[in-house]
Amino acid sequence: MTLHRKSRPESILVLSAHSDDFVLGAGGTIARYAQEGKKVYCVVFSYGEKSHPWLKEHVVQKMRAQEAFNASKVLGCKTTFLDLTEFKFRQQYDERKDLQALLLRLLEKTKPTKIFTHSPEDPHPDHKAVHEITRLLYEQLPRKPEVYIYSVWNPVSFRTTLPAFYVNISKTFSTKLKALKMFPSQRIHIIYPVFLLFYRAIKDGIKIKARFGEHFFRIL
Repeated sequence: MTLHRKSRPESILVLSAHSDDFVLGAGGTIARYAQEGKKVYCVVFSYGEKSHPWLKEHVVQKMRAQEAFNASKVLGCKTTFLDLTEFKFRQQYDERKDLQALLLRLLEKTKPTKIFTHSPEDPHPDHKAVHEITRLLYEQLPRKPEVYIYSVWNPVSFRTTLPAFYVNISKTFSTKLKALKMFPSQRIHIIYPVFLLFYRAIKDGIKIKARFGEHFFRIL
């Protein structure tokens, strides 16, 4: 009798500077992959305490972490926080060997076939830092996954020479919107333009002849 070993589900890793970035940039794709049976892991670099300076840090950390965990439950992914200091990501990555080791262990454990990270065109310095860190980690990986970038605050991308990757999120765009509702604290701090989400989803959907889509660029 021949025994067949059950194949391991495909693993996807999404790197996110702040608690809601992974939902804004790739929420529909995350939900779709999870529904397809893929294991999706999200790593959030910072709790984002500076978003609510009038509250104590531990209060903001607990609040924003719970929001991200609630959103992750909606999308079907697993989320981990690194607790880095905003605007100091790259400095802390360079100084802390334990942080580098932690991220490399996570990559070795999950063995992602795809990594999604921030676009370097995004104006936020933390988003740029996560992009740089992703490239540094990639150089140390023996097994090279595909690496894609997603946008949060840059409404138009000029990286037209890179291969484009579109995902049909017609069935999961509503799930993305539901996940975003799990961040009530961000409605007070920053109101993300909902029209931009719809504009992007419709525009990207047209490219693949679908109702809604999400658009990424492959960089590695």
